[in-house]
Amino acid sequence: MSDIYRALGDATRRRIITMLKERSMTQKEIVEAFDISQPAIKKHLNVLLEEKIISATVQGKYRLYNLNLDMLQRAYNEMLHFIGELLDDQLASLKNYVEKGEMQDGES
Repeated sequence: MSDIYRALGDATRRRIITMLKERSMTQKEIVEAFDISQPAIKKHLNVLLEEKIISATVQGKYRLYNLNLDMLQRAYNEMLHFIGELLDDQLASLKNYVEKGEMQDGES
């Protein structure tokens, strides 16, 4: 499964994803939107490719980068499940705390 936290943990990668939401883009087009070097952008693109958040297709002499919507959907669902489990655990702890407090009040 993709490490969505690694992919989204950087503002530049989040901005690249946002740009690719609008349309497929070449590396050159992506580089032109930033004030950082081409090698730095390439590094960010590689992280997104490794995590399968984006894909690249060759069109002539250019590589077009696209969002991988299936992987984003799976990562989103995984995050929701993870956060849901955390909240369930917290609610269970709160319930136990409240119930123990009521028992102690009732014992006095």
